[in-house]
Amino acid sequence: MKKNPTVELKLPILKDMELVATHTSDVVAKHMKLSEEKSAEISMALIEACINAFEHSETKEDIYIHFIISDENLTIKVIDRGVGFDASAIELPNIDQKLTDERKRGWGLMLIKELMDKVDYESDNTGTTLTMTKNKKTDE
Repeated sequence: MKKNPTVELKLPILKDMELVATHTSDVVAKHMKLSEEKSAEISMALIEACINAFEHSETKEDIYIHFIISDENLTIKVIDRGVGFDASAIELPNIDQKLTDERKRGWGLMLIKELMDKVDYESDNTGTTLTMTKNKKTDE
């Protein structure tokens, strides 16, 4: 087997297509012998990442997801060919306002950062690549 095998998905922007990504992450997590808790955290972060790409990229093209497996961690790249975003313009949601707001969205990046061990993103007018990493071992 390859040292760092990669699983690649190409997802059209269709309703519930993020579930294909989470099913794949569950299979990969089992292969890596990750705990159910880590697997669930990966799935939640992946749902947020996919929904962000679907809703905010303004692209009609497919979204690409790469699962890069290593002995130490799982790295997931979510890639879109959309309009990109300015990270400095993203504001943290106001918790009090969000609790009473009918639109509960706006937590995506903050939630992803809480669920994953490392999160980076590169974005410009040709698209965005969100890179999320979950370590096999917990840092304690």
